[in-house]
Amino acid sequence: MTEGEARDVTRCKVGRLIESYGLDGEGDRLERRWLGDGVERASLRTLADEFNQALLASALDDAGVNPVEADLETTYRVLTDEDESEGARTQKRLELSRDGVDVDTLLSDFVSHQAVHTYLRDYRGVERPESEDSEQLERDIETLRRLQSRAESVTADAVERSANTGRIDVGNADVLVNVRVFCQDCGADYDAEELLRRGGCECEE
Repeated sequence: MTEGEARDVTRCKVGRLIESYGLDGEGDRLERRWLGDGVERASLRTLADEFNQALLASALDDAGVNPVEADLETTYRVLTDEDESEGARTQKRLELSRDGVDVDTLLSDFVSHQAVHTYLRDYRGVERPESEDSEQLERDIETLRRLQSRAESVTADAVERSANTGRIDVGNADVLVNVRVFCQDCGADYDAEELLRRGGCECEE
């Protein structure tokens, strides 16, 4: 990628949306939040949620609706949270449509955390210090291993006690705990440690 190409942020989804929604300064804000430059450092998922809420606020403003009065965070949660009922989601979509918001276009414009990462890394040339990420990764993996080992130990003790008291019949048993992560978007299935080390699943934007 040449220096000129790196500056053409409109070639990625986040960059195009910043331009089309008129979100001046949003790219700089995402970068500062990702790096923790003078502000609290945020995860990619948090940045994606914040960016999507900025899109929602812009769409509401264009429709003549005050984003504050519309309770931006609640509206976004109802539209995107799987724990919300389908009835509540349908009602909110109808309300937004009546207010003049193109809901289908808005929802298709919402971005994933992978899209934010692509924008920051490939189009703004931003990366967190590798040493910090590597150290945190190793701490997370070590925590995961300890939890797996603890789960194996507790389970083995429970099986042994139940076998010794005759509550269950079991032969010479080995207990194995394998934590796996399944991505509902791309269908990938990984061992948790493998996923952490490879830096993500197969989702692409």
